[in-house]
Amino acid sequence: MADVNRGNRPLSPHITIYRPQITSITSILTRITGNAMIVAAALIVWWFAAAAAGPASFATADGFLRSWFGDLVLFFSVLGLWYHTLAGIRHLIWDEVKMLEIDKAELLGQIILIVSVLLTIFTVVVL
Repeated sequence: MADVNRGNRPLSPHITIYRPQITSITSILTRITGNAMIVAAALIVWWFAAAAAGPASFATADGFLRSWFGDLVLFFSVLGLWYHTLAGIRHLIWDEVKMLEIDKAELLGQIILIVSVLLTIFTVVVL
């Protein structure tokens, strides 16, 4: 095995050194919303399973989902769903090798942030 002097090698810059950019923030948010939708899906499955299990189980699940905390979780789930969908569309645009210039990629990131909030408000108000 090679004798490697690890003590004198430069360290890779850490996240605290880099200035956050809209493209990196939206990339991180895409991963977070993707994982958060798993939690939302589990809550919906719990609600359906409780409905099948009987009135007492359904009352517990329904009470939780209709509480202020459940409303908050479901609101952010809708926001995450809209955001993740729009971020997926953005990636499809990038797969076509379009809007990859820095200024256009940043604009696209800002657009998906704003539109996801607007679509969430629209969804909550209409439904």
